[in-house]
Amino acid sequence: MKIEQIYTGCLSEAAYYVQSNGEAVVIDPLRETEPYLIRAKNDGVKIKYVFLTHFHADFVSGHVDLANKTGATIVFGPNAKADFDFHSAKDLEKFSIGNITIQLIHTPGHTMESSTYLLFNEAGKEHCIFTGDTLFIGDVGRPDLAVKTDLTEKDLAGFLFDSLRNKIMPLPDHITVYPAHGAGSACGKNMSKETFDTLGNQKMVNYALRQDMTKNDFITEVTSGISAPPQYFPKNVLMNQSKNTSIDDVLNQGTKALSIEEFQKLMKMEDVLLIDCRTKTDFAKEHIPGSLFFGLDGSFAPWIGTLINNIHQKIILICPEGKETEAVTRLARTGYDNSLGYLKGGITIWKSNGLETSSIKSIQPKDLENELKNISLVDVRKPNEYDAESVRGAVNLPLDFIHKNIEKYSSNKRYYIHCQSGYRSVIASSILKANGVNDVVDVAGGFKLIKESTELEIADFNCPSKSK
Repeated sequence: MKIEQIYTGCLSEAAYYVQSNGEAVVIDPLRETEPYLIRAKNDGVKIKYVFLTHFHADFVSGHVDLANKTGATIVFGPNAKADFDFHSAKDLEKFSIGNITIQLIHTPGHTMESSTYLLFNEAGKEHCIFTGDTLFIGDVGRPDLAVKTDLTEKDLAGFLFDSLRNKIMPLPDHITVYPAHGAGSACGKNMSKETFDTLGNQKMVNYALRQDMTKNDFITEVTSGISAPPQYFPKNVLMNQSKNTSIDDVLNQGTKALSIEEFQKLMKMEDVLLIDCRTKTDFAKEHIPGSLFFGLDGSFAPWIGTLINNIHQKIILICPEGKETEAVTRLARTGYDNSLGYLKGGITIWKSNGLETSSIKSIQPKDLENELKNISLVDVRKPNEYDAESVRGAVNLPLDFIHKNIEKYSSNKRYYIHCQSGYRSVIASSILKANGVNDVVDVAGGFKLIKESTELEIADFNCPSKSK
């Protein structure tokens, strides 16, 4: 038996590959199929099942493509409805894979079809559980993503409480918990940086598994402090319930190398968006006017999903050389399938043709300190980050809601923009410039460097007037 957690940090997502005696399963696969096909080929096994813990909201799964390429059966828990063929499993139904057995345990709450998969090893002993978004390390799934007119988030939280108490917590303490997400995912609010743990330890440290917790306590704690989900979440759910364009076709279209003439022609079209996915340093130094920054070295796909409302948006790319396939793949993971290609030669060929470039001004925190009385400092971090610690006098206009807040910026004013470390502030600056707010200055290193290298007054929620 082999169990492999395939963790994708930029999405904070974990897929699983399990094989035994010539057969394998994949649990919660990402959009691309190649990683799983390669593993099965190298191990000389056949992928028999593709198990889904639920219809994911934060990424588009590759279950249909993977099933088509391998002949595997797609399995969902009770209550699942989709536009493709799948096996609708019953609660406690068992599946044989080589010398091991996997049992579906219906655990509604995060969504009504949510299920946990319990693996029995070759000796028939409970070995681990794949919990999807039912149970995380340090947290549980948010109960507000599957609300219907007749079902509130409190109703779902109640179902989740029952699932955890009646289905998960009675399992042996020694078994390993393998969740679908880790820290950074918007599917929970307090996830650990660890990506697996024993169930016994989670019973001791996970706030949602406290032995003395009542159902009302659980509902109150789980439903409080939940920020609004990114706008692409419900769109990804619909895609996961449907047959989508093959990932191979998405990659073939999106990785087309465009000549400078082809690229400029597409740029002139109103329905085409130019995304630059180089590093924030390279983008700030020089970029094509009107392009938006979303760097591959950060949470590329989630931020695109949060800030580009049209999931069918046509996109052309400026990429680091050799990263074109990665960029298109990561776009497809959140359902942005309409990449039309990338500029062959990138910014270098653009400049060699004598074409205009733009830049983003930057300032060091120590220089910011000298100018603070005369500037507008904008903090684009999330509200909870701002409340925890922020520069006194900074205005919080979170990147998540920049389109709603555009009218709060003046085209005749200079703004100094910072986030935590510099990635989000460059995204914000690129969006502001594309909307006519041109006098923006990026604070290099963000709040982290401001706090480390200046004497600026830092305020926080608990102590509203403290200095460094």
